[in-house]
Amino acid sequence: MNQTPLYLLLISFVLGCGVAGGFILKEPAAGERLVRATTPQDPQIKPEDLKETAPDVFRAVFSTTKGDFTMEFHRDWSPNGVDRIYNLIKAGYYTDIAIFRAIDGFMFQFGIHGDPAMNKIWSEARIKDDPATGKSNTEGTISFAMAGPNSRTVQLFINFGNNSRLDSMGFTPLGKIVENAEVLGKINTEYGENSREVQGEFQARGNEFIKRKYPNLDYINSVRLLAD
Repeated sequence: MNQTPLYLLLISFVLGCGVAGGFILKEPAAGERLVRATTPQDPQIKPEDLKETAPDVFRAVFSTTKGDFTMEFHRDWSPNGVDRIYNLIKAGYYTDIAIFRAIDGFMFQFGIHGDPAMNKIWSEARIKDDPATGKSNTEGTISFAMAGPNSRTVQLFINFGNNSRLDSMGFTPLGKIVENAEVLGKINTEYGENSREVQGEFQARGNEFIKRKYPNLDYINSVRLLAD
């Protein structure tokens, strides 16, 4: 397994996006019902407005350029983290989001928004860390990236393999993949690691920059909540 040092996982900036509006991001498949999502357009919606408590357990479908997969989130694993991702998904934040960092055997990371103006809205929208609950960064689990204590905002990573060494370092899993795990193996890892300078330019200039810099990146097209 790739033994990439932890500091390469930490991010120097943790930025995000303002969200609002009111449309369903994707038509439901047969038998599915979607939670209504909003569009990342209305500057009236601010991080302080997205404070809904997440269900104890919920699922979300991640639509990517390599196919769809389903994640199941558990609030008791990471209450602050799961509340944050629930609100972001429901608000439509994760739309056309580059998987800008993908390291074979380690993880892939996403969450910087394609619109730099949206990033500024969420630049200080940090949430408190959650204590460890015995859940591990094993293959197919999802956790927030961070840049030190209490610095989680919008960036996430999904583990390609067993990264349990991260468990004691504050990376608290939120949930795990439960359907179509094979999609993870299709995510493009050709660019591997990138520098802080690249991430800074991406945050400042958005998708216009990253699509030129890394034209073959995969993307999160949308994330939608599944309702019972």
